[in-house]
Amino acid sequence: MPAGTLEALAIRPAGSSIPRRVDIALALAGTGLAGDRHADPHSPRQLLLAGAGIYDSLALAPHALRENLLVDLDTSLLTSGTVLQVGPEVTLRLMFQCEACGQLDLQRPGLAARVRTHRGMLARVLSGGTVRPGDAIEDLGRRMPAWSDDWRERVVQVLDAVPDGMAVAYRDLARLAGIQSSYCRAFPRLLAKLGPVYAGRAVAASAAPSLPRWAGTGLFI
Repeated sequence: MPAGTLEALAIRPAGSSIPRRVDIALALAGTGLAGDRHADPHSPRQLLLAGAGIYDSLALAPHALRENLLVDLDTSLLTSGTVLQVGPEVTLRLMFQCEACGQLDLQRPGLAARVRTHRGMLARVLSGGTVRPGDAIEDLGRRMPAWSDDWRERVVQVLDAVPDGMAVAYRDLARLAGIQSSYCRAFPRLLAKLGPVYAGRAVAASAAPSLPRWAGTGLFI
């Protein structure tokens, strides 16, 4: 089903917070965009799609939302588990909506509150290839399990996938759930609320290795 068009592409190199517009990008299956700081096989947020409409309505500066793919779609209407085809080769698995965090307010006070649910949709690369501005975007339907927009629910999703007899380190749990490492401070309280079934599935990195550590192998397959 036709969905839209890819209007622009950007890469954020490692060590840089400033996106760099490019005319072509190589999407790597299971990893992300080549040369981008968020390319990571163990992350649900390999790339960000943002809608051109929010740029127009809020008169945003180019790359204000730090997206990789600027599309002529309302990303707030996209649903987790949907697969998009971009151009003839690349397919993307939509994961969850990107939170309009306080970092946006550094560019313009109050911007996060105005953007709300229109920051964009995070995705993983299913099949790789090259993408270019002008590529058609097709909606292939919901083909994959959905992930929650709520970070707490995503943490539970990851914990449910931890193999028996293994534990995940806090920093890896944050990475796999697609949240900042600063959230590790909230894990002990969250695990306590979840109860004893979950208590031993996640441990601080400094904890004695009583159980083998799981790094997320197979989580996104």
